[in-house]
Amino acid sequence: MTDIRKCGIIGVGNVGASTAFSLMKSGLFREMVLIDINQERAKGEAADLNHGLPFLAPMEIYAGDYRDLRDAGIVIITAGAAQGPGETRLDLVKANARIFNTIVTEICKYNTECILLVVTNPVDVLTEVTRRISGFSPSRVIGSGTVLDTARLKYLLGKRMGVDSRNVHAFIIGEHGDSELPVYSSANISGIDLDSFCENGNGSFREHELDDLFVLVRDAAYEIIRAKGATYYAIAEAVRRIVTAIVRDENAILPVTVRAKGHYGLGEISISLPAVVGRAGILRVLDMPLSEKEQTLLKRSALEIENALKSIE
Repeated sequence: MTDIRKCGIIGVGNVGASTAFSLMKSGLFREMVLIDINQERAKGEAADLNHGLPFLAPMEIYAGDYRDLRDAGIVIITAGAAQGPGETRLDLVKANARIFNTIVTEICKYNTECILLVVTNPVDVLTEVTRRISGFSPSRVIGSGTVLDTARLKYLLGKRMGVDSRNVHAFIIGEHGDSELPVYSSANISGIDLDSFCENGNGSFREHELDDLFVLVRDAAYEIIRAKGATYYAIAEAVRRIVTAIVRDENAILPVTVRAKGHYGLGEISISLPAVVGRAGILRVLDMPLSEKEQTLLKRSALEIENALKSIE
């Protein structure tokens, strides 16, 4: 029997530690175990986090091992080789697939009932790898997907339109990587489509401007990695958003990495698509209307993931 108020984080590098900090502040959990190949690092992160607890809600945070995951309701995997300057997310696939073979096998020795949340890149490929190794139901193997990319798009659209980004409704879908795509055909500002919103005295958007804005979204991680070496704050908040939907059984619609078979004519892969997320994990995947161009781009993106999977099979 698992406890939804207990989580494990595997890998406490920049992303894992930032995620632990965000989840500690969220008040979602009573217990959090940190696991890392560098046990001293895990102990240090746990101690640092614990010293912040007097300012927050009580919880138990400690460094542990895979046995400590036996009753965790959610296990978050952030471990793996990090993306370096000039590297694409897909460049990491072989190294991280080998790492995941060990990690997922160890998790399953002690817990086969939890929800697995994959954050390590390339997240779509590794979510599918995790599903195959674990044998879990696809509903309980989730990737962080394009939740962060979507937030970046909302931020930039909101800034361009002069509105709060929380009132912007748009998705990035496909591979969390260079082949991802924006779904502009259904994008809106609180129900008002982009063209109509612009016509009401909010300037105008030419197609090339939307394309340029998307490039900023797609290449954001490269720019941040070039400037500071890694991205971690925003992805930690994206993970917190997904976990909140699970723990609070929100039935929230989020563009997470899910099993694609049966949707948009895609095959046996995992890819980022809007899905309903709740206590049981993925409740259903949504087939949102796409333009002909968007459908073509989604299939191209899926092909990138398929080829990456073939390279490690």
